[in-house]
Amino acid sequence: MNIRKIALGCMFGSMAVAMYGGGSPTDWYEEATVNRPFVRWWWHGSAVDPAGLTYNLEEFARQGLGGVEITPIFGVQGNEANDIPYLSEKWMSMLRHVSEENKRLGLQTEMNNGTGWPFGGPQVTEAESARKLVIRKWDVAAGKKVDGKIVPEDARQRRVATVEKIMAVNGDRRIDITDRLKKDTTLNWKAPKGGNWEVYALFAGRTFQKVKRAAPGGEGYVVNHYDSTAVKKYLDRFDKAFSGNQDIFPKVLFNDSYEVYGSDWTEGLFDKFAEDHGYRLEQYLPEFADTKNQTELRGRIVRDYRYTLGKILKENFTDVWTRWAHSHGAQIRNQSHGSAANIIDLYAVVDIPECESFGRSELDIPGLHPTGPFRHSDADPAVLKFASSGAHLAGKPLVSAETLTWLTEHFHTSLSLAKPEIDQMMAAGVNHMFFHGAPYSPKGAAFPGWLFYASVNMSPTNTIWKDADGLFKYITRCQAFLTAGNPDSDVLLYFPIDDLWHRQDGIYMMFDIHSMDKKMPEVKQMVRELVNAGLDPDYLSDALAQDLEVGSNGSIVSKGGNVYKALIVPPVNFMPVETLETLKRLKEQGGNVIFTGHLPKDVPGLGNLEERRNRLKALESEMATPAKDLQAAIRMTGARPEPLRERGVSLLRRTNEVDGHNYFLALLSGNAIDGWETLATPAESVMIFDPLTGKKGMARTRKGINGNTEIYLQVEPGQSLLLKTFPGKVDAEDWAYYKKAGDPYVINKGWSIEFVESEPSIEGVFKTDTLTAWTNLPVDAAKVNTGTARYSVDFTLPDGVSADEWLLDLGDLRESARVYVNGAEAGTVWSVPFAIEIGKLLKPGVNHLDIDVTNLPANRIADYDRKGKKWKIFKDANVASVTNSKVVDFSEWETVPAGLNSKVSLTPLIIDN
Repeated sequence: MNIRKIALGCMFGSMAVAMYGGGSPTDWYEEATVNRPFVRWWWHGSAVDPAGLTYNLEEFARQGLGGVEITPIFGVQGNEANDIPYLSEKWMSMLRHVSEENKRLGLQTEMNNGTGWPFGGPQVTEAESARKLVIRKWDVAAGKKVDGKIVPEDARQRRVATVEKIMAVNGDRRIDITDRLKKDTTLNWKAPKGGNWEVYALFAGRTFQKVKRAAPGGEGYVVNHYDSTAVKKYLDRFDKAFSGNQDIFPKVLFNDSYEVYGSDWTEGLFDKFAEDHGYRLEQYLPEFADTKNQTELRGRIVRDYRYTLGKILKENFTDVWTRWAHSHGAQIRNQSHGSAANIIDLYAVVDIPECESFGRSELDIPGLHPTGPFRHSDADPAVLKFASSGAHLAGKPLVSAETLTWLTEHFHTSLSLAKPEIDQMMAAGVNHMFFHGAPYSPKGAAFPGWLFYASVNMSPTNTIWKDADGLFKYITRCQAFLTAGNPDSDVLLYFPIDDLWHRQDGIYMMFDIHSMDKKMPEVKQMVRELVNAGLDPDYLSDALAQDLEVGSNGSIVSKGGNVYKALIVPPVNFMPVETLETLKRLKEQGGNVIFTGHLPKDVPGLGNLEERRNRLKALESEMATPAKDLQAAIRMTGARPEPLRERGVSLLRRTNEVDGHNYFLALLSGNAIDGWETLATPAESVMIFDPLTGKKGMARTRKGINGNTEIYLQVEPGQSLLLKTFPGKVDAEDWAYYKKAGDPYVINKGWSIEFVESEPSIEGVFKTDTLTAWTNLPVDAAKVNTGTARYSVDFTLPDGVSADEWLLDLGDLRESARVYVNGAEAGTVWSVPFAIEIGKLLKPGVNHLDIDVTNLPANRIADYDRKGKKWKIFKDANVASVTNSKVVDFSEWETVPAGLNSKVSLTPLIIDN
């Protein structure tokens, strides 16, 4: 029985039932709606109308998207009359229109559970808004009183903050004097004899944070995520809006990354802290507040505070929100990163965990030509895997990702640059892509349409939209494979959260993707070493460790039913004794639990310290000697490394429904593969599927020296393949392996260039024997236009060359192209390598070739800025730069080449089976 099929069927109904199809297991998986890429759909000012909504949705469906997530944001300057207040009757009518149109078009409707981010809005009063820890200290001489009122120093906080605790401190003497506070906020207390005293007052202040990028009707304070009553009241607004509209309640509700900055306190934390740790935090206020004096005692206190704060966040926000959504028959999709908690646990309890990419990876792929400024990607696999780890351990079938955020500077993002970023996410376990995103633009909006500042703009107003269906189909085929079966990660890697929580850099600790390099460099390095050794790890938290069981041959089995060869514990300083007890139980039951470097040195936190230390010491005496280092631990796992990973191939493996495995492979480095490669899993038959072209066939396989399955692979840099293995013999058409039958034939004469679409318009046909980018034509408009140019040529194949196939190489393509041979469409070229097989369309004698090339909009927008044309028309952030420059002016951009920027050649190929 296929667990993933049942889970996805329950989550998405009939859309997922056909995922595994009823055809041959050697066929492509049938594609469900959930397999297609989705998009975050920004509504500027919610200034939408039925005609515009229908136009956008029809375009989304035509090009192959699967669904939309509606996120209203700030409006357009001068368009205020068309803004629609969030959740108003008119707004709900627009949502109904979307819901009905999506049913017609086969799209799924999802929405942000708010506007902008984080959750908040007009229903959130100041009393229900995000809290901030405020501490003030007074020095008081013996026999004296506090001079002045017990209020925060910050006048803004003074108006709203409430006193949580007041402590009098004299060395080890700690006296709670909160009850001595008078109504006029003076203190009815005199310092006892015995030296000078310090009085600490801890207030529950406010962050005063408002919703970022809020839409009309969504402005207001950010809700206190640690207060379940405030969260429920926040959600009440949606109950009222959907009263009578339950039939259009979205299938999935979304929460963006937890960016509640500085929200480090809530009422009731003192009591919750005491319940968790067995001592009172207020008794240690001097140590807790002293961020400059780092001591072991303070580290333990801060750790306990961070633990409790994270627990409150889960119980009072994530759990409350999840139950509420489920009561409406909806699922939740959550970006847990940024939270002040162990984000693995938060990812594990939501329905669809979501990670995100941010910036661009610097990859050595020949032919990939990034242009313009950029910021380095924060989407390291070691960070992306938090979401997939939580999903795998808890048995959640989907792992989503906000993709392509700030991939490049505006107007420089190409489809070819998008693919390797997406490939890295799929190799990290993502199988449900969300583009970030598509701003709604009214039908007929002037170029460049309505924009969002951090968006790839995956919408009809962008030139890349013309050929984006190629990218969408590629993702759909991959995700159909990557939602089949179950995860097959090799090992669990214990995440040393307490080592991080003991660090004393401040009090509040958020796990946002931008700071992971600083927070967990050792962990990231360990993940890299595991991957370079051919293994795929999932992170393990203390909470999720409690649900582990031992399977056959010492394997470790998670609550979600996924099986791991071993559990590796890095050389941690701190580990809860309850976790070590669990690991001891697993080892006693025959589980393969491997400590590296040394056993845990200590227990975390302060409460019941000596008792817990004694328990830990007793347990350690019964544990096996740790492996010397990670490399030794890897040898002890019993896991078979994937040699392709060791070769630098980005790889993900899952079990499949025929008791074999599905592989996703992406070659994101500069060396091509053409030869025998070893798989770590046994197989009698292996099918190759090309998600770019839809081709498939039975691979050539053999048994290696050690009985391992070897497969013959031909993979070019930038290319991806899917493999499906079978335990027995399977009949299918062979995969076509090719080798060159001669040198490339360069088509270097007789070209013409004509603009099919262009803004500004360019008339005429340009003849040239030297193939060139159209930006080199002797026409000023060609240097600043956006559009599609048709490169045409007649050619005759070289004499005396026998070939089974011909590979058309477009060289330095800027940026995507539709290829036609003798009037028939051969396909779309949009990713590296920029090549396509056209042999079946060639004929003896003269052949005609048309290549419709579409460029990026960068040259056009630079010309707009040079001419002072107003296009930055948005409120709030308007248009920001990837460089964080305060002045957003693109007039100095150099001309970006457009068209065919090098040689075009045909290479004869013969089948080499």
